[in-house]
Amino acid sequence: MDAGRLLAPSPFPGDDGLARPETRRALAAAVASSDPSAYLRAVAVLCTDRVLVPVIATATRIGTGAAGLTSDKEADMSVVMLQAADGRRALLAFTGLDALQAWRADARPVPVTLDRAAQTAQAEQVSTVLVDVAGPHPLVIDGDVLDALAAGHRLVELDSSQGEGEQFGWAVPQW
Repeated sequence: MDAGRLLAPSPFPGDDGLARPETRRALAAAVASSDPSAYLRAVAVLCTDRVLVPVIATATRIGTGAAGLTSDKEADMSVVMLQAADGRRALLAFTGLDALQAWRADARPVPVTLDRAAQTAQAEQVSTVLVDVAGPHPLVIDGDVLDALAAGHRLVELDSSQGEGEQFGWAVPQW
């Protein structure tokens, strides 16, 4: 039976859902510091990793069975947005299944690169990507950084062995 749909292979084969320790360390350092380099380093590390964007099933049609029990007949999968009291919205992303499940156990993870998450945020007219909202170290990505990521760029830390201090730049992956 061919329904005209193909499942693409995972861009993250062997992904077990665990957060990379170096990613969590970089987020912890960024949250603990007021140094902009710590924030940029955390974003650069996230650009070398995958994040998990949660999706939730929402019933679109409910049915009643012979025993009088109701059930979902149809459901749509929706990307989850968080809305602040002031109306700003954020796309959620997580570094690992533990952080996603601490937030909401019934959410399903979709592994993507950070630039893809940023593109989704902008397509949904969302101004922020919020990483690990339930902890252990929440990080906000917005403004010019989010714009550059959504344009397909990835932040990289440049070699600072020349004594010029920490430097960062934008790279564009060539696939």
